[in-house]
This record gives sequence, structure tokens and C-alpha cells, in this order.
Amino acid sequence: MNKNNVKKVLGVVVPALIAMEMITGCGKGAENGTQANSQGGQVASSGQENQVEEPFKVSVMLQDFEGSPVSGEHSEEVLNKLEEYTNCDVEFVWTPSDTYQDKLGITLAQGDDMPMIMQVDSYANVLAAAKAGAFWDLTEYIKDAEKYPNLSQANPNVNKAMTVDGKLIGIYRTRPLGRNGWGYRQDWADKLGLSEPKTVEDLYNMMYQFTYGDPDGNGVDDTYGLDLCKYMGPFDIMQTWFGCGNQWVEKDGNLVPVHQTEEYKEALDWFRKMYEDGLVYSDFAVRDTTTWLDGMYNGECGVYIDLIGNAKKVWEYFNTNEIPAVTGDGFASMKLMTGLAKDENSDPKSLATTGFGGYFVITKAAKTEEDVEKCLEFLDKIGDNEMQLLTGYGLEGIHWEEDENGEMVRLNLEDKNFHKAYAGLNQLGNVVTGTNPPLKQSEIQKLATDLEKEAEDIVVFNPAIGYINNSAEYSMNGAVLDAVLSEARTKYIVGQIDEEGLKKAWEEWSAKGGDKLIQEINDMYHADQNK
Repeated sequence: MNKNNVKKVLGVVVPALIAMEMITGCGKGAENGTQANSQGGQVASSGQENQVEEPFKVSVMLQDFEGSPVSGEHSEEVLNKLEEYTNCDVEFVWTPSDTYQDKLGITLAQGDDMPMIMQVDSYANVLAAAKAGAFWDLTEYIKDAEKYPNLSQANPNVNKAMTVDGKLIGIYRTRPLGRNGWGYRQDWADKLGLSEPKTVEDLYNMMYQFTYGDPDGNGVDDTYGLDLCKYMGPFDIMQTWFGCGNQWVEKDGNLVPVHQTEEYKEALDWFRKMYEDGLVYSDFAVRDTTTWLDGMYNGECGVYIDLIGNAKKVWEYFNTNEIPAVTGDGFASMKLMTGLAKDENSDPKSLATTGFGGYFVITKAAKTEEDVEKCLEFLDKIGDNEMQLLTGYGLEGIHWEEDENGEMVRLNLEDKNFHKAYAGLNQLGNVVTGTNPPLKQSEIQKLATDLEKEAEDIVVFNPAIGYINNSAEYSMNGAVLDAVLSEARTKYIVGQIDEEGLKKAWEEWSAKGGDKLIQEINDMYHADQNK
């Protein structure tokens, strides 16, 4: 089925208070009918054989990280393939990523005059719009595995983060639950005769030796155990190892914030000792995040805690730049790790990610239940492997090809303009199932991918994630409450406050709405338990 005219896909740049322009997609000249064919289009089942259902006109608002997305040579072919497969006439509303939240706020204020499908995250204005009924409740729809074979596979734990007032408002863009992890300089450990850490005490001893054991052999006191910056994510990961939970934890039938557990305080004391012993930069709390990896790249630090993929990136940097190993054997290397155990009597744990990177809402611009079903059918088909390949990697034989092992090899990666034909459509990718194509990977990349999958068995979820979005107190004061805890943790670690100061900060948190938040969270939690 061929198009009769060229689809215009334009980037939308709208100043604050100016009405949104909608990008008009071309028609396909399709005929009428209903019943899925092999290309995702619809063939008649009403007695009119050989007729094809008219494409469904759907508008989709996406973030633009590319500038002029889906443009240049082969872009029309890419769009033709996407629309033919989904049997949709797609109107893309591209909005620059750095102004997306502003544009989103303006768009949400337009009521029904919105795109049918919008890429969002759990921003305050999105949650407020959900409470006001701006989006369709998808709870019952996605249970239909026959209609939505991909969307029906959604992880219930992940869906909780997109549930507002008991209604599922979003279709998530999947991310590995086990992405968080850590890594250490294997060549440093080999030189110092250190084995793989199994417990937090083992890791502490390794970081101490990396700091004071002269792992680079230059005779100068110029190394540190752990690479840190002002981003506090590594502390969230590490404190999970102590068993305090992920932001909230179930204790004696109630949900409590982790700072009210003994394990959290134990973790903070460990962090404080790490700082006092000089195992991290003394000024880590003010170091810019853009320079974070420099400590690993330049050989100053031996341990990195964040995403497994970023620890992998350090290892790849060593290979690409041929950084010699301190053992004199080959290049510097990293040992990639998932979680860690508190002690010999504990199981290893790792901090679960939210499991998603933003999600799609279906707005009330989809006027009828039939419209909603068509929007969901579009998103479900985007989850098919063929569409995952197209939106993420372009056209076979042009942007990628299969090698003799059946793995996908990307072509002309150095030419960004060449890949403009599909670049941007990756914002549609990884819908729920997150199908991974057989992408050709290096041994290091394969190892990191495998570890992320393995880590799913030890990740710790946030049991309150489905209730936070529905808390009136958190909607009003969440940012303030989070800031109180974060600031107190940092100040305690670097010695600016003592235990008394830490307790005062926690009391301040309670007084500013924390106690009310706990009550709200538990009211919802117990109501669910009693259903």
C-alpha cells in the first residue's frame, strides 16, 4: 500500500503561551475494511473481501533530542513502513527536549485539544491532569492479551508507578530493572592481591587498599577508593545493600520511609566513616556531575557505583584509549558487579530502577472507546520486533544488516545525517516488552547486558511507588520533603552535622508533612491489603 503524497514531519518550536501547531500526516489512499493482515494493516471481515480499513488518524507528541527528526534521505520510506505496519496515519508533534516540560504544561491546559498520545513522566502537572480526568483509564483494556499481546505483558510492579486514583494512566517505555550496579578496577585488585568483594566489609577493605595501597605503583598518594560527585544516586544504591529498602519498606504490616529504619542509620555511619577515612574526594558533594567519570578515566579512583552500563563505559574507555594495566599485562580493565550482601549471613541486594523511562498517556482527545482501542493497537504494534528494529535502528539493508551469525550490524554510524531518516522514532521504542534485537555486541557489552538481566533476581522494589502519585501531601510538599532528607544525609556524611543534627532534620521532615505523608501512604496500602 503506497502513499499518494509526501508526509511532512516538522519540528515544533512553540514559545510559551503560543498555541501548538499540529503536524499533518499525509493520507494513504487506503480503502475500507477490518481484520489484521501480516503487515499490521486491516483487511475486511464484514463480507467485503480484499478491502482495507481506512488508516486511523492518530496524533503523537514526542520529545525531540535530534533536531529535525525523521528527515533526509529514506525518511519517507521509514514513515511509510511505520504507517503501513500500524495502519495509522500518524501526526507527529515534535517538541525540543529542553522545552518539553514547558510545552507539556501548555498542552495539558488545552483540555480535549491535545494529541491523542503524549509522552510524559510523573511530573506534578501530569498527575494533576490525571486526577482531573484528562487521560483514559487503561486498567481493563491492557488485560486483553488477544488484542494487545505486547501491552498485556506489562509488569504489575512497574504499572503501580502509573496508577493514579486506582486508574492505570500510562503505557511505559521499559528500562531494565537491574541496571543499577557497580564495578572496580580489576587490574588494581590483581596487583594488590584482592579478591572479589562479597560483602560491604569486603568492599570497604578494597576501597581502603585502593586509597592507601598505591595501586598504580607510582609511589604517590594520589588515588581514591570510590569515585563520587554531587549526584547522590550511588548512596541510594549502597544503602540498599544494608537492607533498608528502596525509599520505603514494609515493616510490621506498615510502609515506612527508609530513614526511619536501623539499617539506614547503619548505612549512613558506613558512608560517614568512608568519608572520614579519606576514601572519596573531600569535595565530592560539590563536584559537577559532568566530570563524574573523569575520576575513573584518569586513574584516580578504583570503584564506580551507578549503572552497570556506565561501569562498562569505563572499561571500554580503557580499551579504546589503550590505557595500560598496572600489572603490566594488557589494558586496564573493570570487573562489573550487580549487588552486594550486607554480611555473610545476608543475600546480595540491588536497587531496582523504576523499570521505565517515561510513559505514554492516551488523552481525552481520543473521543471514544474505539479511539482508545486504536491508540492502544498502535502502541502494541510498535512493540513488535519489526517496529522495534525500525524505530531504533532504521531500515534493513540501508541502516543495518545481518552478519553471518544472524546478529545486527549497524552501518555508517559515523554519519549522523545518514541516520536522521529514523532518528527520533526511538522515543516510541521499548514499549512495555522492550524487545531487544539481536544487536552485534562486544564481549564487554554482552557481559553488561547479561548482568542487568541477572540482577532482576535480587532487585529491591519501592513498595510505596503506587501510592506516592496519589498522595495529596506529596503532591504539595514532596519536593520539600525530599530535599530535607537529601540535605541531612549529605551533611551527616561529610560531618557538618552530628547524630543530634540528623535527628532534628528528621523531626523537621515529620513536621513539614512527613507524618501526614506516612499516614496517607498507609491508608492506601491497607485499603489495598483489605481488598
